[in-house]
Amino acid sequence: MPINVAGFAWYRPENYLRLLEIFEDAEKLPRTFEDWLAKAEAGCKNFEDRGIWVIRVNIDPDEFLTWCGANNLKIDAKARMKFANIEAYRVAKAGQGSSSAH
Repeated sequence: MPINVAGFAWYRPENYLRLLEIFEDAEKLPRTFEDWLAKAEAGCKNFEDRGIWVIRVNIDPDEFLTWCGANNLKIDAKARMKFANIEAYRVAKAGQGSSSAH
């Protein structure tokens, strides 16, 4: 039976301002971590309410910059989604029951 899984880019409070500095589309994100967290939690709940296993994938600023460069990607929402989904797939495939990664 296939597992419905989604990677969700997750940020730590101590990294949020730095991430806003590096994201090319930072203007689309809330200005504060607290505002982002409220929206992110609602987004995760929306997926979970539809039966989708949400894996929260931490986005470390330096690691993400390196990964985007290595994959020739813009530092934007599309790259964040790709990064999170690749990691979510890895976690799901490994069969881990955790709802967070990294």
